[in-house]
Amino acid sequence: MKLEKLIEGLNIIEVKGSLEVDITSVAHDSRKARAGSAFVCIKGFEADGHRFIPSVAENGAAAVIIQDEMEVPAGMTAIRVDNTRYALAKISDTFFGHPSGKFSLIGITGTKGKTTTTYMMKSILEAAGQKVGLIGTIGSMIGNEVLYTERTTPESYELQSIFAEMAEKHVDSTVMEVSSQGLKLHRVSCCDFDTGIFTNISMDHIGPREHESFEEYMDSKKKLFKMCRTGFVNIDNKYGSEIVKSAECKVYSIGIDNEADIMAQDLVFHSDSVEFTACTPWGSGRIRVNIPGKFSIYNALSAIGVCAYKGIPFEIIGQGLENICVPGRAEVIYTCRDFTIMRDYAHTPDSLENILGTVKNFAPGRLVCLFGCGGDRDRTKRPIMGEISGNVADYTIITSDNPRTEDPEAIVKEIEQGIKRTSGSYTVIVDRREAIRHAIVNVQPKDVIVLAGKGHETYQIFKDKTIHFDEREVVEEILDEIHRGNADANAKV
Repeated sequence: MKLEKLIEGLNIIEVKGSLEVDITSVAHDSRKARAGSAFVCIKGFEADGHRFIPSVAENGAAAVIIQDEMEVPAGMTAIRVDNTRYALAKISDTFFGHPSGKFSLIGITGTKGKTTTTYMMKSILEAAGQKVGLIGTIGSMIGNEVLYTERTTPESYELQSIFAEMAEKHVDSTVMEVSSQGLKLHRVSCCDFDTGIFTNISMDHIGPREHESFEEYMDSKKKLFKMCRTGFVNIDNKYGSEIVKSAECKVYSIGIDNEADIMAQDLVFHSDSVEFTACTPWGSGRIRVNIPGKFSIYNALSAIGVCAYKGIPFEIIGQGLENICVPGRAEVIYTCRDFTIMRDYAHTPDSLENILGTVKNFAPGRLVCLFGCGGDRDRTKRPIMGEISGNVADYTIITSDNPRTEDPEAIVKEIEQGIKRTSGSYTVIVDRREAIRHAIVNVQPKDVIVLAGKGHETYQIFKDKTIHFDEREVVEEILDEIHRGNADANAKV
């Protein structure tokens, strides 16, 4: 593709060199630039792509897209634009032939509920006979085929490459988690969103590497509803009305407590599921979802509303939701014992309170909560989460999550400040594996142990390393060790 064609629609400040050069690939990672590449200089949190222009020139790159005014090696075309992140999105979309316009693209944004809602929608759409793509926190998929991605919302070039593969494999619909960072950093710019969903928003992702303020966080979420043709917004969330007011598309409201276009009525809560009647402008029906809690109903209403709007019968919607299982979201780890272990991704005050409150209402024995807080993230939520667990759980085990560059001991001490304000019983075991072992060794019949914070994650991030850590595997290993230990003890008697 000619460079002139590739850069159409960009706000170009200056051009140095020929626009008639042939571009055979696009790169924003200097290690992937090669002969015929257009290299887009992205200013990241840790590295500035402008610094790598000499190395991409040595690799034979034909052109560079820059944001800063600077000299480039002789023979290389330089295009200066006002924003290289947007330029990468625009160029990538053009390079791959606008792939997101070749299927129905559904974007879901919100602090919580994105992953669960994407899985619910995927299950319904597949029950309706569609071939479905999924992009999100747990990974990306085409049907049951798993694709590798590094983040919830991939960088724009990788995203458009995934879209191109989905279009090539004749996907009918793609359901996508749209993070606030993805919106803020132009990762989803130039995507052809058919539908947008707002689940909720709460104080999270505020910090030097994410959003400077809650207002900026909120503004990022609003962008999706200036990009899609139809929006579905949870108006029970106190910020939902702001999303509706700023939206530039047709919006349908979702609610349980407030009158809305799409509502749940006659709610029945069980220990492992919820039942309700979903009422929409396109029909109504009785729904059962085997993920407990009121938050599960909100997620289901979003999926139901979109699918009903698209003409999918309620019988099919019900089938799609009946046996839904989302890895790491209120997921029971079966132990064949007289107690229950559940893992959940709850890593914010709201989400921890939701899962603990739901389980507490139906736990036949004690509620044991094991959790930590991530390092290099909002520190103010740590004592709040400690206080929540102290007030709701019968016993709390404070441990590590992903400490990253912070001292794990310091993190748990900040959590401990909050739990000390309660009368809750607790202990501190910084090593997460040992904390899980403590929970299992000291479990009582009918207890429910909630492993909160890690959810689907299969790793733990420390200052100097990242280790494999899958809580399903850890639980199985500990149970096996205990079983073998008991067997050895019995053999000696």
